[in-house]
Amino acid sequence: MPKFLMTQSSSYTASFTLDKAHYSECYTQSSTLSHDKKTYFKANVLTVFGLIILLATPVNPYAAWFVIALGLLETISVYYHKPWWVIRQMLSKASHSEVKLTIDEQGILTESFHINNRILWADVTRVTETDLGFLIYFSLGKTAMGKDIASKSYISKSCLSDDATAFIGQKNPTVA
Repeated sequence: MPKFLMTQSSSYTASFTLDKAHYSECYTQSSTLSHDKKTYFKANVLTVFGLIILLATPVNPYAAWFVIALGLLETISVYYHKPWWVIRQMLSKASHSEVKLTIDEQGILTESFHINNRILWADVTRVTETDLGFLIYFSLGKTAMGKDIASKSYISKSCLSDDATAFIGQKNPTVA
């Protein structure tokens, strides 16, 4: 059960558990994967390439079957992307741990036994409100080639108070 507490007028604290329901919601609200022809392109290329190696070249058939198996594995990984992602998160050391979320004037702080992370409001490039939460897009800095390293994080509304939800909307005027 998420708990929230308003510690002062511009600081909101909440806590939640990293469980299967939370991971499933995170994936559903933040994934951009679509099951169309373009998504399966790499898998199809690997499978066809393996068949060409098997049928049209004198290369060892084991190599061809290996490439075909890679193509099939890629197809399965794309088709079952959500369950695979959720299972990987459930197997992580952070799974089932309690996370304390603090939203204040500086940014968004997440604290648990395994990680302490702060997203500064100055680094936030966009906030997108979804049906069940917020996607926070932010910059991690610049690479050696001068490009921004972008990332995104998801915050569920289920652990936020109405005031905290409004605060996130007010803090970044580029709510999409």
